[in-house]
Parts: sequence; C-alpha cells; structure tokens
Amino acid sequence: MFRSPGAIAFQVGPLTIRWYGILMATAILVGFWLADREAKREGLPSEKVLNAGQWAIIAGLIGARIYEVIFNWDYYGRHLAKIPAVWEGGLAIHGGLIAGTLVGLWVASRERLPIRQALDVAAPSIALGQAIGRWGNFFNEEAFGTPTSLPWKLYISPQNRPLQYASSEYFHPTFLYESIWDLAVFVALISVRRRLSGRPAAVFYLYIALYSVGRFLIEAIRLDSFWLGPFRVPQIASLVGICLALVLLFLTRPREKVVA
Repeated sequence: MFRSPGAIAFQVGPLTIRWYGILMATAILVGFWLADREAKREGLPSEKVLNAGQWAIIAGLIGARIYEVIFNWDYYGRHLAKIPAVWEGGLAIHGGLIAGTLVGLWVASRERLPIRQALDVAAPSIALGQAIGRWGNFFNEEAFGTPTSLPWKLYISPQNRPLQYASSEYFHPTFLYESIWDLAVFVALISVRRRLSGRPAAVFYLYIALYSVGRFLIEAIRLDSFWLGPFRVPQIASLVGICLALVLLFLTRPREKVVA
C-alpha cells in the first residue's frame, strides 16, 4: 500500500519547499546530465544542445500549464488565482511536449544544430525525466485511477477523492504505472539507439509512439482525464501521437537501392 507523506518537504522561514518542485527540478537536472553525455557521444556541441533544451523546458512547462487550464476551465475559470500555482500540480504532458518540441526545434535551428540528431539525443532524457517527475503526483495525491484492492493500492485522503468515490479509500496508483512505463521506454530507447543510428529522428519518433501507447492504456483508468464530448482528450492525443510517429518512423526506414 502507498500513502503520501504530504506535499510539503520542508519549510525555511516563510519559504515552503514542496516535493513536486523537488522532483521536477531533479527530473530536469538528470535530463540535462543525460543529454550532455549523449550529445558529446554523438559529437554534437553539448552547450548548444543544452541551450535548446533549457528553452524547450521553459516552453514545455508553460505549454503544459496552458493545456491543463484550457481543458479544466470549469475549475480555473472560478479560481483564477490558481492558474499560476504550478507547485500544486497540474501540468499536462501533451501540452508540454507540443510546446517544448516546437520551441526546442526553433532554438536548435538558430543554433545550426542537426535537428533530427538533436531530437534523438533529447528523447531518452525526456523519457527519464518523465519517469522521475511523475512521482510528484504521488506526494500531491493526484493523477490516480479507479478504486482498487490490489496490494499496491494508493491511499487518497478524503479531501482529494472525487465526490462519486468519497467512500473509497484506495485507488490505482496510475502515477506509478506511468513512471514504470516511462522508465521502460527510456531503457528501450537507449537499447536501440545504435541500431537506429542510420535513421535520424527515429529514436525520437519511437519515443512518441511508445509513450503514447502507455499513456493511452493508463488513461483508461484515471479519474482526472480531460473530456472532449464522449472522448478522453489524452487518449485522443495519444492516438494522434501513435499514428504520426508510425508514419514518420516508416519514412525514416532505409531505402533499398534499385539496381539498373
């Protein structure tokens, strides 16, 4: 059984340090360390890769929050002061991926980096960072699934339970499922990196495909999903991601030489 010790790690005078912020910072630092190592291994100027990465992260955080606010406007429209309160959670990964990738590509192009190679360097860092960052949801008691009695069940405090499940105490720890999946994606990307070396951007497209598959499945039992009519928005985004990634992976395949 899992049980959060609380969202606050410690306090220094009037300053409150939350676990969510610690884990996000850790995810970013570990991601930068890995990207720096992989860039040097690929013969890329690591300082330029990290510069593109830092702007991608800033844009990703902003995009993730905007995405969250847009699809939860029923709540944020009534609590405008909560919009900038990212330390309380509420960062939608799909929004972060879209904004972060676009800005990262723009900065990489200005730095004259080989963009597709830079994407391949970034992909494992993104997956590993997500695996670490997901634990912030544990401390905030958010991003959990339907009620369960499984041995790894997650206790949710009464004030954080959806009204329809107010009498339930234990829920699926979907943050844990996604963290494990993201870690598995990271291992898979590192493992196939050399085999895909002749297909620039293939590692990044594979990341999108694998992450989207896991997110689509896990989203089916989450209780905080965004809905667009009868559909879960994260599942729609995941399906789009899978289809797009598969098409792009197909386009990166080696072409057979035609013998005249």
